[in-house]
Amino acid sequence: MKAVLFVGHGSRDFEGNEQVRELITRIRPQMDPAILVESCFLEFELPTVPQGLDACVDKGATQVAVIPIMLLPAGHSKIHIPAALDEARQTYPDVTFTYGKPIGVHDQTVEICKSRLIELGEDVNHPDPDTAVILLGRGGSDPDANSDLYKIARLLWERIKYNIVEPAFMGVTDPLIEEGVDRCIRLGAKKIIILPYFLFTGILIKRLEELIQVFAAKYPDAEFSLAGYFGFHSNLERVLLERAEEALGGVVMMNCDTCQYRLQAMEHIDHHHHHDHNHNHDHDHHDSHEHYHHHDHEDHSHPDGHTHPNNDRHHHHCDHNGPDHHSTSDAEQKERVTK
Repeated sequence: MKAVLFVGHGSRDFEGNEQVRELITRIRPQMDPAILVESCFLEFELPTVPQGLDACVDKGATQVAVIPIMLLPAGHSKIHIPAALDEARQTYPDVTFTYGKPIGVHDQTVEICKSRLIELGEDVNHPDPDTAVILLGRGGSDPDANSDLYKIARLLWERIKYNIVEPAFMGVTDPLIEEGVDRCIRLGAKKIIILPYFLFTGILIKRLEELIQVFAAKYPDAEFSLAGYFGFHSNLERVLLERAEEALGGVVMMNCDTCQYRLQAMEHIDHHHHHDHNHNHDHDHHDSHEHYHHHDHEDHSHPDGHTHPNNDRHHHHCDHNGPDHHSTSDAEQKERVTK
């Protein structure tokens, strides 16, 4: 039996975790009913990734496609999920585990961003020349993921007609949202739309709602609007179905599961996820970015909680088009996950 295990990031915010589950509930009817569908989380919520893998096998799966519900490829998708798969392969040698891609830089996510602007009443083809858009990412210590946000901002700029489309981050790396707003004001913006490049609600989204009021008070001559995060967008469902389809068919063009650099990096980090699920732990990505399941990453240990990309010793850049990555024939690609 085939199974798809969707992996959410996990949040201290109950509503955010429930939105992950609801998204999977929405996706399920669009898939082959013979395929087992399970979900799990990296942190703050049960089941854990190892528990999710165990559940698939316990229910009879002999082929498991693991799909990260994550926007950009960073430490979780490059290191931690593949490490859990390494252990599962040792535990279940007769089961085939395939690791799918995160959402990544995708045409459909750019379209989601565009649609969130339209929902605010914006005419994206004829916008006010004094309006700026800030594409806001979570921010992390992986330069690869941070640079992807810049690429997405450029792709969005190409698709809409705003003069100013600025990338910024909520934490961990520069430019922070405060710097992004200041830059837009200095460039002459009279209206600033903050467009969160986030999948679901959570602590950071709720903090952002408060920041809008702070910015409005600091810049009384400017107007501020907050666009919606991705949420239950049909385009997001389409991307995740595509990722599941690729993995079940063996057509994964890029992932870090077989990357030789990942295996080398794992010698220097504690990749095990010790989920104690202490939900009272005061974690968030804007402050210390220290995961309570003990990632033991040096790049998370900067005393002021504001880590710069060049401090990340474990980052690796993979040439995923090289011979280490597998391709399949057209015949092997025909088996589809959708009806």
